[in-house]
Amino acid sequence: MELLEADVTITAREVTRRHPALKHASSITRNGSRSEALKAYQAEQEARREWLSRTRKRSREGLAAQLAQKELQVTDLERQVELLRIAHLTMIRAVGEMGGMSKLLRLYESYGGVRQELARIGALPSAEVKTFELPKSV
Repeated sequence: MELLEADVTITAREVTRRHPALKHASSITRNGSRSEALKAYQAEQEARREWLSRTRKRSREGLAAQLAQKELQVTDLERQVELLRIAHLTMIRAVGEMGGMSKLLRLYESYGGVRQELARIGALPSAEVKTFELPKSV
Protein backbone atom coordinates (compact mmCIF):
# COMPACT_ATOMS: atom_id res chain seq x y z
CA MET A 1 0.00 0.00 0.00
CA GLU A 2 2.92 2.29 0.75
CA LEU A 3 4.18 1.88 -2.82
CA LEU A 4 0.74 2.75 -4.20
CA GLU A 5 0.52 5.93 -2.14
CA ALA A 6 4.06 7.00 -3.10
CA ASP A 7 3.44 6.03 -6.74
CA VAL A 8 6.59 3.91 -6.81
CA THR A 9 6.46 1.29 -9.57
CA ILE A 10 5.47 -1.98 -7.92
CA THR A 11 7.77 -4.86 -8.77
CA ALA A 12 8.80 -7.98 -6.87
CA ARG A 13 12.29 -6.53 -6.49
CA GLU A 14 10.97 -3.24 -5.07
CA VAL A 15 8.73 -5.05 -2.61
CA THR A 16 11.61 -7.19 -1.32
CA ARG A 17 13.78 -4.07 -0.90
CA ARG A 18 11.23 -2.69 1.54
CA HIS A 19 10.14 -5.94 3.21
CA PRO A 20 11.69 -6.73 6.59
CA ALA A 21 11.94 -10.51 6.07
CA LEU A 22 11.95 -11.23 2.33
CA LYS A 23 15.30 -10.71 0.62
CA HIS A 24 14.84 -12.13 -2.89
CA ALA A 25 12.29 -11.29 -5.58
CA SER A 26 11.75 -15.01 -6.19
CA SER A 27 10.30 -15.22 -2.66
CA ILE A 28 7.36 -13.34 -4.13
CA THR A 29 7.20 -14.63 -7.69
CA ARG A 30 7.40 -18.33 -6.74
CA ASN A 31 4.80 -18.13 -3.99
CA GLY A 32 1.27 -18.33 -5.43
CA SER A 33 -0.53 -16.05 -2.95
CA ARG A 34 2.29 -13.48 -2.91
CA SER A 35 2.46 -13.49 -6.68
CA GLU A 36 -1.32 -12.96 -6.92
CA ALA A 37 -1.13 -10.11 -4.40
CA LEU A 38 1.68 -8.52 -6.42
CA LYS A 39 -0.41 -8.74 -9.60
CA ALA A 40 -3.43 -7.24 -7.83
CA TYR A 41 -1.41 -4.28 -6.55
CA GLN A 42 0.18 -3.78 -9.96
CA ALA A 43 -3.29 -3.72 -11.55
CA GLU A 44 -4.47 -1.23 -8.91
CA GLN A 45 -1.45 0.96 -9.62
CA GLU A 46 -2.12 0.80 -13.36
CA ALA A 47 -5.75 1.84 -12.78
CA ARG A 48 -4.69 4.73 -10.52
CA ARG A 49 -2.12 5.97 -13.00
CA GLU A 50 -4.63 5.78 -15.85
CA TRP A 51 -7.17 7.73 -13.80
CA LEU A 52 -4.56 10.37 -12.93
CA SER A 53 -3.55 10.80 -16.56
CA ARG A 54 -7.20 11.37 -17.50
CA THR A 55 -7.76 13.89 -14.71
CA ARG A 56 -4.71 15.94 -15.65
CA LYS A 57 -6.26 16.55 -19.07
CA ARG A 58 -9.48 17.97 -17.63
CA SER A 59 -10.15 21.33 -16.10
CA ARG A 60 -10.83 21.77 -12.40
CA GLU A 61 -14.35 22.97 -13.19
CA GLY A 62 -15.01 19.90 -15.29
CA LEU A 63 -13.74 17.61 -12.56
CA ALA A 64 -15.82 19.41 -9.94
CA ALA A 65 -18.93 19.04 -12.10
CA GLN A 66 -18.20 15.37 -12.69
CA LEU A 67 -17.66 14.80 -8.97
CA ALA A 68 -20.95 16.56 -8.16
CA GLN A 69 -22.72 14.37 -10.73
CA LYS A 70 -21.20 11.21 -9.20
CA GLU A 71 -22.27 12.32 -5.73
CA LEU A 72 -25.83 12.76 -7.00
CA GLN A 73 -25.72 9.28 -8.52
CA VAL A 74 -24.44 7.78 -5.27
CA THR A 75 -27.17 9.55 -3.29
CA ASP A 76 -29.81 8.29 -5.72
CA LEU A 77 -28.46 4.73 -5.57
CA GLU A 78 -28.40 4.82 -1.77
CA ARG A 79 -32.05 5.95 -1.79
CA GLN A 80 -32.96 3.13 -4.19
CA VAL A 81 -31.19 0.56 -2.00
CA GLU A 82 -33.08 1.80 1.05
CA LEU A 83 -36.40 1.57 -0.82
CA LEU A 84 -35.59 -1.94 -1.99
CA ARG A 85 -34.58 -2.95 1.53
CA ILE A 86 -37.86 -1.66 2.96
CA ALA A 87 -39.89 -3.33 0.20
CA HIS A 88 -38.03 -6.59 0.75
CA LEU A 89 -38.70 -6.51 4.50
CA THR A 90 -42.37 -5.78 3.87
CA MET A 91 -42.64 -8.69 1.44
CA ILE A 92 -41.00 -11.07 3.90
CA ARG A 93 -43.32 -9.97 6.70
CA ALA A 94 -46.37 -10.38 4.46
CA VAL A 95 -45.30 -13.90 3.47
CA GLY A 96 -44.67 -14.70 7.14
CA GLU A 97 -48.11 -13.47 8.17
CA MET A 98 -49.70 -15.69 5.55
CA GLY A 99 -47.87 -18.70 6.99
CA GLY A 100 -45.36 -19.15 4.20
CA MET A 101 -42.20 -18.24 6.09
CA SER A 102 -40.89 -21.82 6.12
CA LYS A 103 -41.10 -21.99 2.32
CA LEU A 104 -39.38 -18.64 1.97
CA LEU A 105 -36.58 -19.75 4.27
CA ARG A 106 -36.26 -22.99 2.31
CA LEU A 107 -35.85 -20.92 -0.87
CA TYR A 108 -33.07 -18.90 0.74
CA GLU A 109 -31.27 -22.06 1.87
CA SER A 110 -30.18 -22.68 -1.71
CA TYR A 111 -28.96 -19.09 -1.96
CA GLY A 112 -26.72 -18.93 1.12
CA GLY A 113 -24.64 -16.01 -0.14
CA VAL A 114 -27.74 -13.97 -0.98
CA ARG A 115 -29.20 -14.63 2.46
CA GLN A 116 -25.96 -13.58 4.18
CA GLU A 117 -25.81 -10.37 2.14
CA LEU A 118 -29.46 -9.58 2.89
CA ALA A 119 -28.77 -10.11 6.59
CA ARG A 120 -25.67 -7.89 6.37
CA ILE A 121 -27.62 -4.94 4.95
CA GLY A 122 -30.50 -5.46 7.38
CA ALA A 123 -33.02 -6.65 4.81
CA LEU A 124 -34.06 -9.75 6.75
CA PRO A 125 -36.36 -9.40 9.73
CA SER A 126 -34.89 -10.50 13.01
CA ALA A 127 -36.85 -12.29 15.66
CA GLU A 128 -35.98 -14.04 18.85
CA VAL A 129 -37.20 -17.61 18.96
CA LYS A 130 -38.14 -18.85 22.40
CA THR A 131 -38.88 -22.42 23.27
CA PHE A 132 -41.34 -23.28 25.97
CA GLU A 133 -41.57 -26.54 27.78
CA LEU A 134 -45.04 -27.83 28.42
CA PRO A 135 -45.74 -28.76 32.02
CA LYS A 136 -45.77 -32.46 32.62
CA SER A 137 -49.23 -33.76 33.18
CA VAL A 138 -49.87 -35.51 36.47
